[in-house]
Formats: sequence, structure tokens, C-alpha cells
Amino acid sequence: MQKSNSNVDSPVSATTGEPQKPLNEMIVRENSGLEKVRKGVSYRQRQLVEERANTVQSNTSRKAFSWHPPTEILSEVFLYCLPQDEYLCPTPQAAPLLLTTICRRWREVAVGLPSLWCRLQMKAEHDNWEKRALCYNLWLKRSGGCPLSLRLECHTNWSELQSLLQPYIQQISSLKLDFFACDGPFMMEGLHALKELTIHKYGFDPKSTIDRSLSNLPLNLRRLDMTSLLYSRKDLYFVTDSAWARLTHVEINVNGLDTFPRILHLCPNLSSVVMIGILDPIQTPEPVTHVNLQSLRMSGDVFLSSAGALGLFDVLTLPNLRVVEARNIGPWPHEEFKAFLMRSGCPLESLIFGNAVHSTDRQREEYVALIPTLKLIVEPDSNFDMHEFLEDLGSEVDSTDQPQEDYVTLVPSFEFIIEPDSNFDIHQFLL
Repeated sequence: MQKSNSNVDSPVSATTGEPQKPLNEMIVRENSGLEKVRKGVSYRQRQLVEERANTVQSNTSRKAFSWHPPTEILSEVFLYCLPQDEYLCPTPQAAPLLLTTICRRWREVAVGLPSLWCRLQMKAEHDNWEKRALCYNLWLKRSGGCPLSLRLECHTNWSELQSLLQPYIQQISSLKLDFFACDGPFMMEGLHALKELTIHKYGFDPKSTIDRSLSNLPLNLRRLDMTSLLYSRKDLYFVTDSAWARLTHVEINVNGLDTFPRILHLCPNLSSVVMIGILDPIQTPEPVTHVNLQSLRMSGDVFLSSAGALGLFDVLTLPNLRVVEARNIGPWPHEEFKAFLMRSGCPLESLIFGNAVHSTDRQREEYVALIPTLKLIVEPDSNFDMHEFLEDLGSEVDSTDQPQEDYVTLVPSFEFIIEPDSNFDIHQFLL
């Protein structure tokens, strides 16, 4: 009598010697696991997860495949189950922790897939630190040496988080630090793999604490985002000439355009800048030449910034500039910018006027005449004037008793309701 070597047909496993559960039970459990994961993902991901989950389910007629779908397929499904958030919270209701609760096989695949465990949000608070630390450490161990993208939220001091991260410090490539109420700075020593750093400040955390964290950046750091902080030229005196020298991309919130030449001086290798904030005109017109900057994007505040010439393009020479994007500037400094283009001789490829940047057709034609290959983009609201809008709004919403009586005369059954703040003048309030 010929013996069968099939693990599926035999009631006893040929590899473990243990009795096997019925095949139908295995299939039901596999499919119920897929259904549980479906419910745990967002609507945005569901279509992608469905496609891959259906690939597994469509093969249920192939018994061996249904019982043990290949690790490659499970791994692909698992990756598409991850939330779309930039950083993941360790919650059992969402992947990747959810995937470890379905069955032993799924747990083995999920725990052994390092790319599931490379993003994490961590908190340092007064309560339950031991429990959270145990969870964080287990998560980080599963990353298996892969590059880590972390968000650290501090409500006490950084020492506990930094101590926990010490074994994984060479894996951290992207880091976001949220300062809530920190007793001291975050020390950057040893973060040799760090490429991207974002700093956020909340509440009344001392700015000096953050300044100390930024005073000695890792050697390989290339991108720095400080848009939640407000810096003037004087505020950046704490930075030495060499501390930021290797940065290639900076995002910053400025208090006055005098800050920008200081940034160019501190960052000779800078290739792109995003600058938001109060774009008051240059007060210290010192000429600056920067040969590496290729992209300049700036957005001001039409309420807080001073109107008129910026003075910024009078002091800049940027021979390799390729992209300029401006938003919420008000009147565009046409003559100043045209002289800058001629002086720099830059190969400008794209000029974008976004919301609340006032320019004329004739001015834009002059730019194209200077650079025939220039791609000029004017968004629909680029000439929107907020101050003029508020003036019109203030005059239009103001009402008198006579117009109200006219409405009632026309429609006797008309119920006219005037709320207490109907004559509130928003423009006068803002001014």
C-alpha cells in the first residue's frame, strides 16, 4: 500500500509529528484573520489591502496554499495594513500590533518583518513610564537594525527616552522632537545616522532649552525643520559658523527678513529653503552671495508683515537659483526682483505666485522676456487682497433700520432677525 507524503491529507504532520487540525478550520481562521485586519485599517488603505487579501482567499481551492500562504504574500499584505500616519502609536487595535493577535503564524511573520516596526511615536511623561518603556523597547528590537523614523514627545525631561534609545541610536535616520515641558535639552551626541530633524515647541517651554539642542547638530544631518519656532537674526547668534554647515535643506519661521542672510551664512551647502513668518523688510542691507541655493519658497503674513519693498532681493546674489515660490507677500517687489535676476544670472526654471501675491501681466511678461524658458505659474487667488476684502466686507455687512423696514414692506410676513454682533466691524477690530 502506497503511503501519501502530503501534509494536507494526512491527519498527522510529517514535520512535527503532531495531530493537525481539520483543513476547513485552518481556512476559516485564515479568512477571519483577514477580515479582522480589514476592519483595523483606514478607508484609504482598504482597497489596497482588499486586493492583496483577495489574492490569498482566491487560492483557497489549493489546499496547501490556503493553509500556509507564502510568507512573501503575507508580508506584502501586512505592509499595506500599516496606518498612513507618519509615526505609529503602539495600540493593539491597529497594525502592526493587531497582526500579532490573529494566530501564531501571523505573529511569527509580523514579528519577523523589520519594516513593520521602523516608525514609532514615543512619550516621556510622569505616569506609567515603566510600562511604556517595555513596549517601546520590544517594538524597537523588532526593527532588526533597519533605519528608524521616530517622534519623541517630552513632558518631563529627555533622559529616560535617551537612555532607552541608546542601543538603537545608530539606526535613527529621522527624528521629530516635541518640546512640551522639558527640564533640559535633547543631546544630539552619537546620532551619526540622523539625516532629518524636526523641532516643535508647545506651551511655554523655554526657548533656550531648544537652542541648546540645536547648537551642536550631528555631522550627517541634512534636513532641519524649525517652522514651529520664531527666529530673528539676533536669535540665531547662538549658532556657531560650523554647527549648521552641512545642512542642505532648512525650513524656518522668521521674525523679519534679516534672518535669511544669516541662515545663508550659517549654511553654505544649502540647496533649498522654506521660509515662513513675518517678512518685514531688510534692516541691515549686507550683500550675500550663495552659490548652492536652488529653491526658495516663502510665505508671509499679510496682517503682520510691513507693506512695500522687501529689500531681500537687493542684497542677494544666487547664481544657481532655479525655483522661487511666494505666498501671502502682498505687492510683489517687481523692480527689486528683476534687478536680482539680472545680477544673479541664475537659470530660473519656475516662478510661482500663490495666494495674496500681487503682480501684473506686464510685470510677469518682463520676467519671461529676461528668461524665455521660465515656467511662470499664477494661482487663481494670487492677486487676492485681504485688506481690501475686509474693507468691502465691513461696508457691506453694515445695516441700518431703513433697509430693514424696506424688506418688511415688500414681504409683510417676513421675519427679520438681527443677531447682537451683526454690526461687528472685523476690519476695524483687526486694525
